[in-house]
Amino acid sequence: MSEPTIPPITEDDIANYLANTPDFFERHAGVLATVQLSSPHSQRAVSLQERQAEMLREKIKGLELRSAEMIRHGQENTAIAERLHRWTRELLLTRDTQELPLVAAREMAAQFNVPQVAVKLWDVADDFAGQDYAQGASEDVQAFATSLQRPYCGANPGLEAAGWLIDPGAVASLALIPLRGDDSAQAFGLLVLGSPDAQRFTPDMGTEFLERMGELTAAALSRLRP
Repeated sequence: MSEPTIPPITEDDIANYLANTPDFFERHAGVLATVQLSSPHSQRAVSLQERQAEMLREKIKGLELRSAEMIRHGQENTAIAERLHRWTRELLLTRDTQELPLVAAREMAAQFNVPQVAVKLWDVADDFAGQDYAQGASEDVQAFATSLQRPYCGANPGLEAAGWLIDPGAVASLALIPLRGDDSAQAFGLLVLGSPDAQRFTPDMGTEFLERMGELTAAALSRLRP
């Protein structure tokens, strides 16, 4: 009768043994000194201690990069908050109600470095119906503004709203932000941002900040409504 075949020891067997025998290297301390590993940074073999040191340095470097990125994002957020504060302050300091759309557009261009900004409103109170910003929006563009569930960001295909800007021919990308009243699906205005940079406003960009700016602008300009 033949003897049973003993299966060969696999790498998993060795790994499991070492994992379940934590005192192995205490009883065989000399083994650690003889273990050689390949270094990812060179062709030479290094000791286990050197490899652990390399891994620790790589981990520290990764943490430093993440920390630097967090600091950068924090600085950017602080700068945005400061710009938003200045923009809001100018609106609050505006006593003449009919000047609010002009101030909102002017300060948005100045604070957020947007080359061209325009605002158009409709369904405003009679006292403001004669202002330039309350004229020129067709029924089509009004319906388009109401249909927007989020700001439109992308190229300038010759939309009617782009024509409200000072130099629409110089605009390569647009952001169109509908202005709505509280709990209203109907838009009563449209905020238009234009840039010569085709990458400034793109279809795949996040629009949360633009939506918040639209909400704040609509709240400020609601004083012009009947």
